Amino acid sequence: MKLHTTNYINTFIEVADDSPALQGEAPPQKDEKRSVASLQFELIRKNPYVYTSDDVLFDIYAEKHELIDSEREEARQTFFSKGQPCLRSSPLPKRYGWGIHYDAEGKMAIYALESKEYKALAADSSLHHLKAMRSKRAL
Repeated sequence: MKLHTTNYINTFIEVADDSPALQGEAPPQKDEKRSVASLQFELIRKNPYVYTSDDVLFDIYAEKHELIDSEREEARQTFFSKGQPCLRSSPLPKRYGWGIHYDAEGKMAIYALESKEYKALAADSSLHHLKAMRSKRAL
C-alpha cells in the first residue's frame, strides 16, 4: 500500500493573503469538544520542533476517533493510504495568524505573524516559501 505524506522540509508556510488576523491569536475554545484548530495549536505550540505534520494530523485524528494504542499503527497506515490535506489548509495560517516553519528534519513550530521570528523566517531565502491556502476564491 502506497503511503502519502503531508510533511515538508526546510519550508515556511506564511499566513494566507486573505487572513483577517493582524497578529497570532489562539483559536477559541467553544465547548469541551475542542476544534481541530485548537488541537493543532496546542500540540504544535507546546512542542516546537518535536512533531512532523503527519504526526500532528494523525494524532488529532486518533484523538477524535478515540483510538487505543493497539489500533494506532494500522489506523495510521490506513489514514495515510489516501492523500490528506497539508497544513497549508489549516486554520492556523489561514485564519489565526500563525506561520508554520519546518526544519531540515521536517519537524515544525509555529510563529505569530507579528513576531520577529516570523519576519526573519519570511525573509529567509534558504527556505522554500508557501502561502497558506486562501479562504476565498480570487476573482
